[in-house]
Amino acid sequence: MVPPNGPSPTWIHPGHHGNVVSSVPETPAAAVLAAIGLCCWICNCRSEHAESEIVTLSNVVTIEKCCVMIRKILLVRVSLTAVCFVLTGTIPCELWAQPVTTQDVAPVPVAKQPPAPAPAVNPLISKIAFGSCSTQDDPQPILRTVLEWEPDLFIYLGDNIYGDTRDMQLLEAKYQKLGRKKEFQALRAAMPVIATWDDHDFGENDAGKDFPFRSESKEIFLRFWNEPADSPRRAHEGIYTSYRFTDPGSGKTLQILLLDTRWFRDPPLRSPFGSWKNDYLPDTDPAKTLLGETQWAWLKERLQEPADLRIIGSSIQFGHEHNGWESWTNFPRELMKMVKLIEETQANGVVFISGDVHWGELSILKTPNCYPLYDLTASGLNRDWENVEPNGNRFGDACMDFHFGMLEINWSGNPSVQFRIHDMTGRARVRRTVRLSELRFPGKP
Repeated sequence: MVPPNGPSPTWIHPGHHGNVVSSVPETPAAAVLAAIGLCCWICNCRSEHAESEIVTLSNVVTIEKCCVMIRKILLVRVSLTAVCFVLTGTIPCELWAQPVTTQDVAPVPVAKQPPAPAPAVNPLISKIAFGSCSTQDDPQPILRTVLEWEPDLFIYLGDNIYGDTRDMQLLEAKYQKLGRKKEFQALRAAMPVIATWDDHDFGENDAGKDFPFRSESKEIFLRFWNEPADSPRRAHEGIYTSYRFTDPGSGKTLQILLLDTRWFRDPPLRSPFGSWKNDYLPDTDPAKTLLGETQWAWLKERLQEPADLRIIGSSIQFGHEHNGWESWTNFPRELMKMVKLIEETQANGVVFISGDVHWGELSILKTPNCYPLYDLTASGLNRDWENVEPNGNRFGDACMDFHFGMLEINWSGNPSVQFRIHDMTGRARVRRTVRLSELRFPGKP
């Protein structure tokens, strides 16, 4: 294998520190096949330096894709450094862990200011990208693809890091590791970014209101995501929040509501069969809650505010069929409470975006007295899963590759919103356009 077109990098043999260099040899197909087998053996040879610096190396994108291919074919995770060594016998000197001086360190790009939370009003936007499930320990090349689509805003929907700890210093260190990634820095410099959390960045797998360090975790979350000092998030429990975007000329308004599905959530009902997967059963206990009384009251007030389109961001899926993983379907009374609240407030233009499951799909929930509720799930910025669960509400096919979601709004004429899921190449794997007039109650302007 040879690098893509462009300036040839300097390559260095492992075990040396800049003294021995060579050009990149061509690798025949047979050697590539042999390398794939050998990668099984060395797949634990990881280089943290390599993975943190990968985005600066445009000339090793092909080898990076090879890492993904090998992981897909063999179901093992290999580092870019390992593949470079196996395929060529050398490692790009940019990937070799050498001492870095302050003169070598490029300045961190300045992050764009996030939109002001409601009741402040921001200029109207049209392109919203989003995603979830991204471990800080692996490269995140999908973020480069996001940049190519030039969104007006990016929303992180949870599992933005894999913290999974009660050591708050370690949790903060994991956020900082994400913050040092060049691809993440480039994303933040190119567009405003907002976020909510899910269980792994909240603190523990499947954790809810019983997690003892939720207050400390909240402070770390708000600090990392540059939450303004006067944000309403700092004045109440949990991290739910809302944003308004308006065009004064046309009067068109977009509302974004980010829910907190962790802080107030009661324990879900575990299956008695003790399976490692599909752990949960629908729990009809009327005393259990997902959002909590305070957040429900806040949401009702927000849905009574005027808006043409309302994007509700939930870290867990809303509109799919129950499959035993964490989702709204484990709390069917809470799910129907959401539908009834939309009906009661006559809130037009509600759509959901969600994450968590490590695949992407578009679900459409149909109920007797409400317009169809679309739920676009994008869950796999750099995490995936072996198989996708059945879902009778799914539109089209699921995306099992690394991906992100996109909502593109056409505000002119008869306004519409297009739901899309894009893979690493930028190809739209899911696409559906819906007129906002289809997301309205009869007789409601």
